Amino acid sequence: MSAARPDIIEGTIDTPLPPFVVPPTVVEVLTPAEREALRAEIKTLLAREQAVLVAHYYTDPELQSLAEETGGYVSDSLDMARFGHEHPAQTLVVAGVRFMGETAKILNPEKRVLMPTLEAECSLDLGCPPEAFARFCDQHPERTVVVYANTSAAVKARADWMVTSGSALDVVKHLHAQGKKILWAPDKYLGDYIRENTGADMLLWNGACVVHEEFKGRELAELRTRYPDAKVLVHPESPPSVIALADVVSSTTGLIKAVQTLPAQRFIVATDRGIFYKMQQAAPDKTLIEAPTAGRSATCRSCAHCPWMAMNGLRTLAHTLRTGANEIHVPREIAERAVVPIKRLLEFSAQRHKIVYGDNDA
Repeated sequence: MSAARPDIIEGTIDTPLPPFVVPPTVVEVLTPAEREALRAEIKTLLAREQAVLVAHYYTDPELQSLAEETGGYVSDSLDMARFGHEHPAQTLVVAGVRFMGETAKILNPEKRVLMPTLEAECSLDLGCPPEAFARFCDQHPERTVVVYANTSAAVKARADWMVTSGSALDVVKHLHAQGKKILWAPDKYLGDYIRENTGADMLLWNGACVVHEEFKGRELAELRTRYPDAKVLVHPESPPSVIALADVVSSTTGLIKAVQTLPAQRFIVATDRGIFYKMQQAAPDKTLIEAPTAGRSATCRSCAHCPWMAMNGLRTLAHTLRTGANEIHVPREIAERAVVPIKRLLEFSAQRHKIVYGDNDA
């Protein structure tokens, strides 16, 4: 583990970002009868629409289990899009946040892509408006533009490379070896982690994930003292003081694998608690402990669940399938440009015989 550092990121742009409202986290509450009725209806509607459901690790366990039960898939955003591309269904239902639906549409332009809601955003995406980002890029034409998967189609369209949390180190090492200077967006903490581990010259956009930024080093250190036998698992979108305490820093899929393969019986997990569904499925005998957050209320000791992911529920999913609402559209000119950095990542990884899909993403 590296030494603890204050959560101040050098080399981050000092441009004020447009404010956005973080909604309260509202978890769907259903009676057992309502739950079973909705699940049965959704299964019928998926068959009627000849659709397949793909769900992100951070969505409600009800959606994750429903995806698996109906021949769908649970994974990270790029792998969700890959599954949709390979599946014969012509309608993809993406449970997650908007950029995930856009990525699925970019890689599957011929298919209909629906989401339970179009209001489910990502703070990294909202904090990186395409117009402001384009101006930032124009100010630094000498830099290679590398963006994280958690961005809009329009931001990806402005990039030279798109990376995932698991592939970013390899890509930036490759570019650094070529003498390239990097313009990175949007997550400043992930960017700083990459810069520290590659030595690359990186100029960072000033974005952060509202969930991972809530994890606090001091509280995590206190929890670790209470459970000295536990391994600490951290997503690289977390602040440096949290990363400094980690036994494993990895992507969502990497953290699930760590629970499955490490000999420890107890794990402190610093990422969205939606991931517990797949972790417990992979290692049912292991004990998982939520890492503490600052919370959004005086009583919330750990509130690690994305408020936008929580907008995906059985009710919203059923409504989408009944009505065909919440379809994702990406303008052709943007999609044609956005697919270039995505395919560049896939080709780069294929050349190195490394798996990108399902092993690297946010």
